[in-house]
Amino acid sequence: MANILGAEIPSTELSDGTKIPLIGYGTGTTWYKRSDDSTIDRTLVDSIKTALKLGYFHLDAAEVYNTEKEVGIAIKESRISREKLFITTKVITNIKNIEKAIDTSLEKLQLDYVDSYLIHSPFFASSDADLQSAWAAMEAVKDSGKARSIGVSNYLQKHLEATLATARTSPTINQIEYHPYLQHGDLVPYMKSKNIVVSAYAPLTAATKAKPGPCDTLLEALANKYYVGEGEIALRWCMDQGIVAITTSGKEQRLSDMLRTTTFKMTPKEVRDVSDAGLLKHFRGFWQAKFDEDDRS
Repeated sequence: MANILGAEIPSTELSDGTKIPLIGYGTGTTWYKRSDDSTIDRTLVDSIKTALKLGYFHLDAAEVYNTEKEVGIAIKESRISREKLFITTKVITNIKNIEKAIDTSLEKLQLDYVDSYLIHSPFFASSDADLQSAWAAMEAVKDSGKARSIGVSNYLQKHLEATLATARTSPTINQIEYHPYLQHGDLVPYMKSKNIVVSAYAPLTAATKAKPGPCDTLLEALANKYYVGEGEIALRWCMDQGIVAITTSGKEQRLSDMLRTTTFKMTPKEVRDVSDAGLLKHFRGFWQAKFDEDDRS
């Protein structure tokens, strides 16, 4: 189905053949709820419904966001066929009982399966064996049909190597903070060599909270060239590398604006220029306590 601008959000293919849209609507950050109580955030429900109406069929959730109930209600009220949707959720709070965690998430989402189920973070593990045990439980979830694809989030190369050492099924995706000011060194090339798709959260960072920076002039020039905002350039920079970009907004106009990414492509040189400029600065917005100040891994 096309979005309101007349173009479909492009997709990329995971290693198991599943197609995943290159833009996803995220329900973390702005929408994060501190507790999982019975109160429903109708503002979020309505925003998800607006996103679905505009053509955002990839919805990104997590048990720790405490927004799965809102996602489920929005899906139900939107009456969009399940086959058109790509639903991601993640496990970390109940990482010691993944079998129960997926059932709880599916109940909140009012779904029989998710399209992608991710381990939210590797930092629960005190050993490689912990990572491997959790991944075996994820493989059981996939075997059960409750998740079409399984993957990880916030994993570094050492976590992926430990997981792959005993995996029957490789992770299809790794969702990481990714933007010009955090390109993770050798991690992305390593993931590509293992056929693991990169998914970026906080992809707008260079155009928003990391300003001022060395990308400013370039982002502005590209925005003027393509008649879009700097945020759309930041998203397109991800998409033109085959990277899935997770973004969000509570404003319909902003959501509509971001779909302008479907109307143009950057040249390979422009993608490289943004990458090169981004390497001149380091900015990490999440998990700072786990890394040294200038650790770019």
